[in-house]
Amino acid sequence: MSLYRAFAVLCLCFTSLSGSAQTAPAPDAYSADTQRANVLLAKAVADYKAKGDAALAEFSRQGAYVDGELYIYVVDTSGVMLASGGPSVSLVGKQVVNALDDDLKKAFQQAISQPEDGTVHSAEYRWWNWQHAKVERKRVFYQRVGERVISVGYYMPRSSPEQAKQLLQTVAEHVRSDPKTTFVRINKHDKKLNQDDLYAFVVDLKTKRFIAHGFLPRLIGTDFKALLSTDGKPIGEEILKLMADGETGEIDYLWRNPITGQNEYKKTFLQRVNGYAVAVGCYTNQ
Repeated sequence: MSLYRAFAVLCLCFTSLSGSAQTAPAPDAYSADTQRANVLLAKAVADYKAKGDAALAEFSRQGAYVDGELYIYVVDTSGVMLASGGPSVSLVGKQVVNALDDDLKKAFQQAISQPEDGTVHSAEYRWWNWQHAKVERKRVFYQRVGERVISVGYYMPRSSPEQAKQLLQTVAEHVRSDPKTTFVRINKHDKKLNQDDLYAFVVDLKTKRFIAHGFLPRLIGTDFKALLSTDGKPIGEEILKLMADGETGEIDYLWRNPITGQNEYKKTFLQRVNGYAVAVGCYTNQ
C-alpha cells in the first residue's frame, strides 16, 4: 500500500470515527497503550507550546518522542505533514490533501478543523502497519495547537471479548436463518462475518466435521475431533464435549493470530445452533 493510499484511508475514517474529548476510557486490552499515548501526546503538546515550530524537528527524530511503536506526527490545517517519528516521515513537507479525491478532502478538512480548545480527541481508523505488512485498526489521540494538529496512535491487532461475542451472535443469527448461504459467506471471508482478527468457524455436530472456517479453508471437511491447538491440546474433543453438555460454552487455547502471525492464547466463545457448533474467538496474548 502506498503512503498516499494509506493516508486516504486515514482521512476517510478519521472524521466518521473521531470522538469527543478523551476522558478516562473504559478499561480494555489497550488501556496501557492509551495511557502511554496520552502521556506522549501531552509531552509533545507542552513542548510545542514552549518552542513552537522549532519542536517539529525533534518530533521527527528517533528520540524523546518515540516510545516503542508510538510516535508523534504533526499535520497543519492546510493538509501538509510537518513532522513524523514513524514511516510517514517520507510525507513531511508534502500537501497530502492534494492526493485525495473531493470527498476525502472534505473529510480530512473536517478532521483537522477541530477548534483549539485544549481538547484531546480520539479516533479509530485503518492504517498500514509496516511491521506486520498489513492494514490494521489504529487508535489515535490528537490535539490542535494553533494551526497544528499533533497526534499519536497505536495499532490494535487484538479485538475484545465483547466484540467476539457480538460477532458470534451475528453469525449465529445468520446460521439460524440461512445456514448454507452463511457457510459460503464465512468461507469466502465476507467482511461482515470476518473482522480483523475475529473470524467464525462452524462444525456440523452430526458429522463432527468443519463445515466453515473464516481463516483456514483447508480445515473445511476435516475431522473436527482430531483438531489440536498449536501446543497439542485436544481442543476438538473438548469443544464437542462442551456442545454436548450445553447450548453455549467457552474454551482457552493456543492458536495462530492471523493479524500478528504469532501463536497467541485465544478465548473462543461457542453457541449451538440447529445442530451446528458456531464459534468466534479473540486473542489475549496472555
